[in-house]
Amino acid sequence: MKIAVLSSFTTSLFWFRIDMMKAFVNAGCEVLAIGDAPEEEWCERFLQIGVRYRSIPVSRNGTNPINDMKTLCALYKLLKEEKPDKIFSYQAKTVIYGGIAARMLGISEVYPLIAGVGSVFLGEGLKRKLIKWILCTEYRVGLKKAANIFFQNRDDLNMFTSNGIITEDRVVMINGSGVNLKKFTSAKLPEETSFLCISRLIKDKGVMEYLDASRKIRKLHSDVTCVLVGPFDTNPSAIKPDELQPYIDDGSVVYVGEQKDVYPYLINCTAYVLPSYHEGTPKTVLEAMASGRPVITTDAPGCRETVCNGVNGYLVQVKNVDAVVEAMEKIIADPQKTEEMANNARKIAEDRYDVNKINAAIMKTMGVEG
Repeated sequence: MKIAVLSSFTTSLFWFRIDMMKAFVNAGCEVLAIGDAPEEEWCERFLQIGVRYRSIPVSRNGTNPINDMKTLCALYKLLKEEKPDKIFSYQAKTVIYGGIAARMLGISEVYPLIAGVGSVFLGEGLKRKLIKWILCTEYRVGLKKAANIFFQNRDDLNMFTSNGIITEDRVVMINGSGVNLKKFTSAKLPEETSFLCISRLIKDKGVMEYLDASRKIRKLHSDVTCVLVGPFDTNPSAIKPDELQPYIDDGSVVYVGEQKDVYPYLINCTAYVLPSYHEGTPKTVLEAMASGRPVITTDAPGCRETVCNGVNGYLVQVKNVDAVVEAMEKIIADPQKTEEMANNARKIAEDRYDVNKINAAIMKTMGVEG
């Protein structure tokens, strides 16, 4: 059995889907990963886990229809050549155009994952509304013949059903992408209070709110450290280097850029902060919980499912810097409560978000015997 795993962002494909692809390989499947980055940069890394890698041209944040047509043609050509038995896809461009290409080739076993709806569904203004209408139309076509469709939260599912993109009869709910509990293990909280945010530097992830909250909490508690990990991005809401620099210059945050291994940063923080506007299920939150860290995140789709307020962290209002600061103050003021929430975070990760449980659910739906 050959399974093609499609993504418009190779880095995400490698780091977020590696455990799932390993599970496919261990089940005796031939696995082909398809992403946007050059083959010469990634083939060897994928081969180390028993997976072949091939590249397609895809602009994951672009709206140029000519470029999108090139993506569709490349996917059609590649899938026609490779002849996969089953396709797992995620991220908008590869879900849509992978689904269309599969229909054209008569590949019926397509299993897309909707891991968040993106900023287009949330924005205002005439241009955003037009793009949203186009995207909804494309999704209807791309998902029309999917065997099953995975969702990570009810809010995203409701958005798709309310916009007439799909009906619920083919939907399978899963608890995010899961987390590797052996890689991310619980560790003792540090003696000095430190907050951490790991994210692509885009405004929709709440990075500006984290920066402003860090500036405020540092003025109140100069001994507290606030760390930011993550790369700059091409997203429409991307934060520019000159927007970040003032927070670095005045000591509000310690910015360490993109890191291949975030675990050392997780175990060196007291609490993890992600004030995102909308998620599927945030992978970094699951990794923080597995590492035994309480979480401050928003009462927003995809985020609210991960935190029980006061049990394993705190939920705050979207775009509310003062609410983030207040939650940080609670972490600082009550070390015993913080440690209790840290232990609860690990337990919830074990109960709900074990990557092996998530992968088993995906494989069962796809008819792959582990």
